[in-house]
Amino acid sequence: MHPLDLRSVLAGTGGRLRGDLPPDARFRTIERDARAVQPGDLFIAIKGERFDGHLFISAAAANGAAAALVNRRWADVTESPLPLIVVEDDPILALQRLAGWWRNRLPTTVVGITGSVGKTSAKEVTAAILGRRFRVYKSPGNLNNEIGLPLSLLEIAPDVEVAVLEMGGAYAFGDLTLLAGIAQPGLGAVLNIHPVHLERMGSLAAIAETKAELVDALPADGVAVLNVDDPLVRPMRDRCRGRIVTFGLEAGADVRATDAEDLGLGGIRFTLEIGDRRWPAATPMVGEHVPAMVLAGLAVGYALGMEPEEMLPALADRAAQIRLRFVPGPGGSQLIDDTYNASPPSMFSSLGVLAAAGAARAIAVLGDMREMGAASADAHQRVGRRAAETADWIITFGAEARGIAAAAMEPTVDGKRPRVTSFGADDRDELIALLRRELGPGDVALLKGSRGLRMEDIVAALGEAAAGEGETAAR
Repeated sequence: MHPLDLRSVLAGTGGRLRGDLPPDARFRTIERDARAVQPGDLFIAIKGERFDGHLFISAAAANGAAAALVNRRWADVTESPLPLIVVEDDPILALQRLAGWWRNRLPTTVVGITGSVGKTSAKEVTAAILGRRFRVYKSPGNLNNEIGLPLSLLEIAPDVEVAVLEMGGAYAFGDLTLLAGIAQPGLGAVLNIHPVHLERMGSLAAIAETKAELVDALPADGVAVLNVDDPLVRPMRDRCRGRIVTFGLEAGADVRATDAEDLGLGGIRFTLEIGDRRWPAATPMVGEHVPAMVLAGLAVGYALGMEPEEMLPALADRAAQIRLRFVPGPGGSQLIDDTYNASPPSMFSSLGVLAAAGAARAIAVLGDMREMGAASADAHQRVGRRAAETADWIITFGAEARGIAAAAMEPTVDGKRPRVTSFGADDRDELIALLRRELGPGDVALLKGSRGLRMEDIVAALGEAAAGEGETAAR
């Protein structure tokens, strides 16, 4: 049995086949973007706020889709170039049913990880730690919402012992309840509560309530792994029906780090404490967020019965750090690629890494922090003031990031003022051109902003420029 053979898709979705497909047909994957369809895919026609996937079925067919998962109302009035799996309701709901159907057939223990920031990084570290003992699956990228999580579940093979799934997308009450109902986690880790998506949720208390839904959903024999240092996560202990494992820097945490030493670009060194036992520990990963991220992974491993001697070697794997990647830049410069996303805590962490880089000239290229709601202006100003203490040159990208620029130009006690330049979100090419002209030996440039700005494209363009310079020098 495989979740993507025809019989399974029909059984899991409750759909009906229209058209000709062999009974033993098997789909390569489920694809929601008609442009990305490859031969043998099942195209799912998702209706979003700005588009309706049903309108792109011909494009999916042209790219080789084997069939499409569609709503009956559309199928009844439209001729399709593809065989159809027809459902009565929203294809997204059918996808979720299929994922739940498959989950019920898996013996896998699911670890759900949520929080305002650091979910993907914590997922990577946790998977690396658990991989020292178990056969582990981890959700790719940040597939953590009502579409991405079901797609992740459908990738889990029956021989996987532990699946580590990022669970986010908490834009409304009930979102995590839905995801947990599909994934059925046995362990749930809550990392932190910060004013991210505040525009949608309205208050920190509301954000905390959505994240607590993961704890509420755990079974009586489940384990809640909670950050005891966060005052909004700590009370979630009272909502857990099962076992509780805490992590943090505070005394009394079940899994605790003491004597932490920041080694700058060399990572961090600390003492791991569990009960009355102590172990020296270190990781090459950098950033202020690293201790909590690492402790969360160690706490999950501990909850699953792993010993520190077994877990700690995994911390040496720099590949587990998806943020703060150091890549060559043009003119002999170095780039710090932290374009994954942005919030005030992660901005402060990244600026700390820039400060520790020992640059001849420290450059902070900072984009909008989106979905901050009423806290947006203050958040951007706080980041601007911190950037002014760190960087010699601050370049902002996007309308909201102009608040960073304005705060960075405020008078300081010592009279130091960085150079400040601002670009609109449509001025990407001009920003790239400026950096290609200006970056030189000894310069270190941090690039960071919200996902919607696609600042990773700026890093890619600068990296290509650096590679072209290398090829020219080699001739």
